[in-house]
Amino acid sequence: MKSNPLRPKLAYLLRKHSKAKGENIWRDASERLLTTRNNRPEVNIGEISRHTKDGSTVLIAGKVLGGGKLDHKVTVAAYSFSQSAKQKVVSSGGKCLSLGEFMESSADLKDVIFFG
Repeated sequence: MKSNPLRPKLAYLLRKHSKAKGENIWRDASERLLTTRNNRPEVNIGEISRHTKDGSTVLIAGKVLGGGKLDHKVTVAAYSFSQSAKQKVVSSGGKCLSLGEFMESSADLKDVIFFG
């Protein structure tokens, strides 16, 4: 069984950021990231498209899969992406970010949609 050694470190950083900023979304993402692979969320592009609007920001503490279509621009921060999911997000005008990049760059989490 293979395991990514960076996953526990990222979860630790998310938990630490949660305590420093007082924002529970990072703690929830950390807890989801530490669960087994079978219990981490896998979200299809189609589901993101149904629950968001143009310019939305989405946080997923799991994997984004390429099933479905995306017809508007969204910013997606996730633990991992399938190749087809990245292509669909970028081709719709959106951005794909890792959880670490999003944690460092996010100032306002008011309108972030958390899948997980």
